[in-house]
Amino acid sequence: MKIAEIFRSLQGEGKNQGKPCLFIRLAGCNLHCRWCDTKYAQEGGTEMSPDAVLEQVWRTNPQYVCITGGEPLLQADELEPLLASLHKRGTKIDIETNGTVDFTNFQPYASICMDIKCPSSGEKSKLELLEKIRAEDSVKFVVYDEADCRYARDVMDAHRIAGEIFFSPVYGSDIPPITRFILSNNLPVRFQVQLHKVIGVK
Repeated sequence: MKIAEIFRSLQGEGKNQGKPCLFIRLAGCNLHCRWCDTKYAQEGGTEMSPDAVLEQVWRTNPQYVCITGGEPLLQADELEPLLASLHKRGTKIDIETNGTVDFTNFQPYASICMDIKCPSSGEKSKLELLEKIRAEDSVKFVVYDEADCRYARDVMDAHRIAGEIFFSPVYGSDIPPITRFILSNNLPVRFQVQLHKVIGVK
C-alpha cells in the first residue's frame, strides 16, 4: 500500500478532537478539492506492506489510530487486513473519507467520518452513502461561505443522517457568517474549527 506518512499528533477534527492519535495517511486521491490542505498526499507515497505499517504502529502502541489520506478507501484490499489487525488488538480506529467510495466493509472495524464536498470545493460526494452512516459515525461539511452552508442545509433536509454532523470552516475563511447561518437556521450541527491548525501542530 502507498503511505504518505505515519505520525503522532492531536486529532484536530471530528468526534475525537483533541485526543492523542497516530495518523496513517495513505497516498492517492480521486478528487482535487480547491482547498485541499494535503496536496502532497494526492499521489506518490512510499510502498509499504500492511505488516510493515503494523510494525511501525506497534512501536508506539497507540490507543487511537486515524486512517486518512488522500482517499484511503482507494486501497481497500490492503487496508482491510490492516484494520482487522488493529481492531483485534483493541485499537480505536477512525477513517476519514471523502464520500465517494462505499465504506460499509470497514464499519465493523472503525468509525467513519464522511466528508461531504460542498460547492466551493469544486468536487462532489456520493450523497446516497449518507444512508449508510450509523450513530457511531459522523459527517463533516467543510464550508467556505453561505452558499456552502445552504448546500449543506439542503443535503441535511433531503437525507436521513444518523451520525453527528459537523460544520468546519475552510481555514482562513470568514467565520462569523457561518456561525450566524447555523444559529439562524437552527441547524442540528456542531461547529468546529481545525484545532491542529489553531495550535500549530501537524
